[in-house]
Amino acid sequence: MSLKQINGILFKQMVINGANNLANKSKYVDQLNVFPVPDGDTGTNMSMTMTAGAKALVSLEEASIGKVAKVLSRGLLMGARGNSGVILSQLFRGFATGLEGKDEANIEEIAKALESGVKTAYKAVMKPVEGTILTVARESAEAAVEKYETVDSIVDLYELVVSEMQVSLDRTPELLPVLKEVGVVDSGGQGLTYIFEGFLKALKGETIALEEVTETNAESAQMALSNDEAEFGYCTEFILRIDEKRTPFKEDVFRGRLEKLGNSIVVVQDEDIVKVHVHTLTPGEALNLAQKHGEFMKLKIENMTEQHNEIIGQNAPQEAPAKREQAEYGIISVVAGEGIKNLFEEQGCHYVIEGGQTMNPSTEDFLKAIDELNAKNIIILPNNSNIIMAANQAAQVTEDVNVVVVPSKTIPQGYTALMMFNENASVEDNTEEMTQAIAEVKSGQVTYAVRDTQMNGVDIKENDFIGILDKDIVVSVPSRFESACALVDQMIDEDSEIVTILFGEGVDEDEADELAEYIENKFEDVEVTIFEGQQPVYSYIISVE
Repeated sequence: MSLKQINGILFKQMVINGANNLANKSKYVDQLNVFPVPDGDTGTNMSMTMTAGAKALVSLEEASIGKVAKVLSRGLLMGARGNSGVILSQLFRGFATGLEGKDEANIEEIAKALESGVKTAYKAVMKPVEGTILTVARESAEAAVEKYETVDSIVDLYELVVSEMQVSLDRTPELLPVLKEVGVVDSGGQGLTYIFEGFLKALKGETIALEEVTETNAESAQMALSNDEAEFGYCTEFILRIDEKRTPFKEDVFRGRLEKLGNSIVVVQDEDIVKVHVHTLTPGEALNLAQKHGEFMKLKIENMTEQHNEIIGQNAPQEAPAKREQAEYGIISVVAGEGIKNLFEEQGCHYVIEGGQTMNPSTEDFLKAIDELNAKNIIILPNNSNIIMAANQAAQVTEDVNVVVVPSKTIPQGYTALMMFNENASVEDNTEEMTQAIAEVKSGQVTYAVRDTQMNGVDIKENDFIGILDKDIVVSVPSRFESACALVDQMIDEDSEIVTILFGEGVDEDEADELAEYIENKFEDVEVTIFEGQQPVYSYIISVE
């Protein structure tokens, strides 16, 4: 008997299957990153977003597909990370709207709900770009609406959708030239296809399990613990592939360094693969230590304090923390690196979310920051183009607080905007001044290439140091110092007055001083300032105003 309708119980299994399928393949999706830099994170962001949605359903006992879809939508919205995660959450938000009030959904209703999801996602993106996840979602939904009358079951409908997704995905390089230049398909579209492949398998009765089980749920043990008995923090797990060209890896030395950061440490090495588990209050520091030796193959961070509080919350009376006295303004910035964090706080930032290119904060992270600040007006500086949508989504769902996102795409833009903030000015004037300021700064970054490729006429070799001016790779050479010099040569012109250098992990102050001396000797009219940013991934972040 063919399946003509699906209810919430089956849809829940579809979601879990889709989340697991994507999680199993997220590393491959990460590798589809167009830029050959060590921060490809589309797969990770989409997987964390989808997993957040699936977790919201785990304990839900509900047969109505409309109600299950609504809970999924909320879970995805709160867990959305990066642009791809936000778009994914919007696709299912519109899907849930299309199924509102329904206990079961038939072939036509599912097809039209997919179409509703696409419309919602397109509205959420200020300037939709074709050849991306949006195109894959739209073309597959259009096929579903056009052809649903020709299929006999829900299974047939999803087979049609998945087939069209793959065709659309294969076309993305023809729509987006940069994909064709690099020789990949769109990473977001690939992630979406994996999710729907998981959906289809669930409809066929196939269950997809996570390829690697990490931790079991230990509710009874958690209930027995109190904050006086255990220190929580973040359960940080990763698999690292050692790169011989980086700092040599010694298992006992690495374990010793981790012991300074936390406990419950497991370090297991098998030739060039290292598996690590640690409970720490500072997961970023653990990741920074590891990245000096190689590249992450898998990465997972969970907030154990939050998990513990959720488990014991209804069983242990808790006194609500006193709210801070409401302020007129609160400024939130997203930065990575202790030095940069200090720089922003000294300039007047009220709340720093530690994150950035390799660790995009979720919508929920922003909502927590907004709540803790307790201000009438909140200004968010995302400082990364891949974080702006999550910040905007948090602003849209916040009530009783005026939240404004100043769309800073880099650390230099964010810092320049922050310098323009005037606590005595209106929020409208501040927004205007800060937004104008980000257009007047040039941003440069130096990092290393993770693969051979060619972009914008620049030949790039793996492990070369590449200089990025705003969005474009402009230089690729074996020497980090030479890459930085070549980058500033292209950044500085006759109108330039101030150059700020933030040097990151792996760069000593002597080299940074040498770079400053190079600039001062070649460009006599500019003023150069150096800060130790301690940022991961990027050896140098350079601002020119």
